[in-house]
Amino acid sequence: MQLYQLTAHEMHDLLINKELSSEELNNSIFDRIEAVEDKIKAFVTITKESALERARSVDRQIQAGEKIGPLAGIPVAVKDNMCTKGVRTTASSKILSNFVPPYSATVVEKLEAAGSTIPGKTNLDEFAMGSSTENSAFFHTSNPWDIQRVPGGSSGGSAAAVCAGEAVVALGSDTGGSIRQPASFCGVVGLKPTYGAVSRYGLIAFASSLDQIGPFARDVTDCATLLEVISGHDDRDSTSASYKVPEFTASLINDVRGLKIGVPEEFMAKGIGPEVRAAVERAMSLYESMGAVVEYTTLPHTEYALPTYYIIAPAEASSNLARYDGVRYGFRAAEVVDVIDMFMKSRSQGFGTEVKRRIMLGTYALSAGYYDAYYLKALKVRTLIKQDFDRAFEKYDLLLSPTSPTPAFRFGEKIDDPLEMYLSDICTISVNLAGIPGISFSCGFVDNMPVGLQLMGKYFDEGTLLRAAYTFEQNTSYHKEFPKI
Repeated sequence: MQLYQLTAHEMHDLLINKELSSEELNNSIFDRIEAVEDKIKAFVTITKESALERARSVDRQIQAGEKIGPLAGIPVAVKDNMCTKGVRTTASSKILSNFVPPYSATVVEKLEAAGSTIPGKTNLDEFAMGSSTENSAFFHTSNPWDIQRVPGGSSGGSAAAVCAGEAVVALGSDTGGSIRQPASFCGVVGLKPTYGAVSRYGLIAFASSLDQIGPFARDVTDCATLLEVISGHDDRDSTSASYKVPEFTASLINDVRGLKIGVPEEFMAKGIGPEVRAAVERAMSLYESMGAVVEYTTLPHTEYALPTYYIIAPAEASSNLARYDGVRYGFRAAEVVDVIDMFMKSRSQGFGTEVKRRIMLGTYALSAGYYDAYYLKALKVRTLIKQDFDRAFEKYDLLLSPTSPTPAFRFGEKIDDPLEMYLSDICTISVNLAGIPGISFSCGFVDNMPVGLQLMGKYFDEGTLLRAAYTFEQNTSYHKEFPKI
C-alpha cells in the first residue's frame, strides 16, 4: 500500500510514533498530485509552499514532545467556495476568478487551529450549482474510477481528490446532495451535518437555508474525526446552533443491534436503477443479519421535493448572487457604455449558463404576482416534507435509501438536459429541505463503479449515523477498494 492510500488515523499513528514526518507525508501527497492531477483535475489552486511550511511546524511540535491532535499535519483539501485568507477563492466562476479574500471561513480557521495542512482548493460546479462538476468555469473534474465519467457534484473536486489519493480528507458543501452524491459516485464517505451544526461563515452562499459544510473521507473514522473538528457554534453565523459538540469518534461502535431502520418506499421506486436497488437491498439484508430491524415506510410528500427545492434554492440564489455586479470586487466587463450596461455585461459574461438559469428561475419565483403562487407555496410544502421526517423518526432511529439513482454517468450524458441532471439528486434533496443529517458510503459496485448507500438521521444525531455506517464498514470491504488511474 502506498503512503497516499493511508487513512488520516493511520497517518496520525505513524506521526506520533515518529515513523514518518509530516513533511514526508505531505510531499507524498504532492507527488501523487503531480502524478495524476493532469487526468483528474481536482484542484483549482494548489498551495504547496504553505502546506509544507505548516507540516514542518507540526514536525517541530512532535520533536519537542508536544501532543498533537488527530488532524495535525494531515492534508485536508478545501472546496473552492470556502474563503481562505490570502488564497484565491473562485467558487469555480469567472466572476470570482481573481478574488482573494481578506479573511478565512470558520471551518478553515478550525482546520488551521487543528494543525492541518491544506494542499489546495478543489474544483466544483460554479457556485455549487450542479451535479457533475461539468459547470465549472475552468475545467471538468474526472472520476478516478473512470476518467470518462463525472465525479458528481457540486463537490466533485473534493470527492475525486480523496478518492484518488490527492488529499487524505476534504471539505465540501451540500445544498441538495453536493457532498453525498459525489461521495457515492467516487466511492468515499461523505456526510452532510444537521443544518446549523457547522458554521457557514465564509462559505460563498448559494441557498442560505439549505447550504451546509461537511466532510469527505476514505473511511468513517476519518469522517467522524473531521466532523468533530469543524462542528460547533459560531457567533458570526446567525444560523449556527448552540450545542455541545459530541465526541463523534466515541460513536464508532461495531454494533447495530436494536436499531430501527426505515426504508422510504418513495426512494426505492421508479427511476432507481435495478443494479443500484439490488446493492441497497443487499445492504438492508446485512443490517438485518447484524441485528437491526429494517422495514419499509413512507414519506408521502417526497414527490414534491424536487419542484419545492428548485423554487426555494434558485430564489435564494437570485438574492445571494445579486452582490456580483462588477462594482466592488470580482469580474467587471471591459467595454461598457454606462453603469447599467456594466451591470448587465459583467453578470452576463461572468456567470455560466446554469447559474444564469437558476438566477432567472429564482427571480421569476420571487417577482410580484408570483411570490405567493411559487415561493410561499414551496415553503409550505417544505414544512410538509419536514413533518414527514418528524413522523418517521418517532418510529425509526434511521432511514435508509440509495444515495443516487445510478452510478456515475459519462461526461455530456446529462449536461444538455437540466431536468435529467436535477433528477440525479432525487434521493438527497429532501434531507436538505428538512435540515436533517445524512451520510453516504459505498455499498457495492456496478460495472466497476461505486454505488452509495445513504443513511438519514434525526436532528443533531450524527452519532447514530456514524455508528451504523461504521458497523457496515467493519463488516464489508468496499471502502478498501482503490481506483487504478
